[in-house]
Amino acid sequence: MTPLCLKTYPPLPLNRKEILRYAGARTSTPETDALLASCLDELADGLSYGLCYREFPIALQNGTLDLTFARTDSVDLQKTLDDCDSIILFAATVGHDIDRKIAKYSRLSPAKALLFQSIGAAAIEALCDRFNLDMKEEKAKLQRALTPRFSPGYGDLPLALQKDIFAALDCGRKIGLTLTDSLLISPTKSVTAIIGIKKADSKGLLL
Repeated sequence: MTPLCLKTYPPLPLNRKEILRYAGARTSTPETDALLASCLDELADGLSYGLCYREFPIALQNGTLDLTFARTDSVDLQKTLDDCDSIILFAATVGHDIDRKIAKYSRLSPAKALLFQSIGAAAIEALCDRFNLDMKEEKAKLQRALTPRFSPGYGDLPLALQKDIFAALDCGRKIGLTLTDSLLISPTKSVTAIIGIKKADSKGLLL
């Protein structure tokens, strides 16, 4: 088990076509382009890209996966972590400001609220992708490779694991996340996930 680490990024480039895809717009129009530009200008520096993460050794014992910070019988996670001997556990967020914009415009302009939702979705995905790439490059120097990330709620991995993740990463104090009674994360544009680490000559290594 490694020490708990924090990482922040400067504003990341966002793909406008991807934002519109999240919004359900099959093609862009001058009107949607103008509205999206207005939303991005209004958000300005309101997105904050932060993570906390930690590595843990793992082991499979009698059909139960021991993640060190928790145990799970998830078959889907076991398949993802096949041949792995450790994991990177991380939590990421783009902050509260996007939630404030969504709440504000849900009353004033549903179209802008939808675009802010989509901007937030694209931003948190960009943050996770950038972190994954950084970790992939770092581990490659050690002849290690990574699996795709896997989050609670995917497949048969229960959302209840969020409680253990929040405790293991101290998400509240480190990056300001809270967990609702229904196990949803606030701010809403936040993610927790597990990435497997394995030898670089093992099968199924591509991230």
